[in-house]
Amino acid sequence: MYDKKDLSRMEHAQSREKLNNQPDESRKLTFRAWVKEREHPVARFIYAAAKSFRRLHIPVMKPFHRTLFYAFVALQSAWNSLWRIFWYTPLFQGRLLRPAPNLYVFGGMPLVLGTLDIEVGRDSRISGQTTFSGRTASLDRPRLSIGSNVEIGWQTTIAVGRRVHIGDNVLIAGKCFLAGYPGHPLDPVLRASGQPDSEDQVGDIILEDDVWLATGVTVLAGVRIGRGSIVTAGSVVFRDIPAGFIATGNPAKAIMPIPMSTSANAHSKRQ
Repeated sequence: MYDKKDLSRMEHAQSREKLNNQPDESRKLTFRAWVKEREHPVARFIYAAAKSFRRLHIPVMKPFHRTLFYAFVALQSAWNSLWRIFWYTPLFQGRLLRPAPNLYVFGGMPLVLGTLDIEVGRDSRISGQTTFSGRTASLDRPRLSIGSNVEIGWQTTIAVGRRVHIGDNVLIAGKCFLAGYPGHPLDPVLRASGQPDSEDQVGDIILEDDVWLATGVTVLAGVRIGRGSIVTAGSVVFRDIPAGFIATGNPAKAIMPIPMSTSANAHSKRQ
């Protein structure tokens, strides 16, 4: 008769022999599963030790660590500002048709792909995680014009087929997509052979002054969004949106006019 210790040793030896007879990658996966099952005392010990290691921490000394936190944030901000001032902004400015006064590029440098002319007005703010692309198959050089006091958020993509115009005081939130061209033809044979999209698939996109695109809005080719209109998060704009409306949905539709303040109405009349 075997006692419990003998049975445990035999079971452990059998498990080790099975592991040794398997390929390295399979052995690792099997060993991980064996530990997670915790049927063997050794597996239980390894599992407990791993969990304890993951939970290791040092005691928090609130005043000391709070001071360290703010010091770290300040140093990180200063370091990022140095990169922005002396590297990202001047390099991106060099890619523009002409320098943009008071341009604020934050979080890196925008990615510019393809053939594209870019002009930016005064006091605009552009995320460094933005992509601007120009259609290489265009007959005329694609052009992106961005007005003054414009903000373009994180992970937004602007694909310019022929022309994309963004007016003054426009807000474009993160993860928006202005699709001035699709990049591929509709015909599956042409698409499989790597042919570019056709001219009839390309269109201008116009965002008039004071437009606000919320997070994740897609605007397709040939669309004009009127002055002061707001497009709600996640909407897909297939057709023109009139000025002064809130639009929502897929496809986006104007659902209600925006109440305008007296000062806004006076400003609109002056324009």
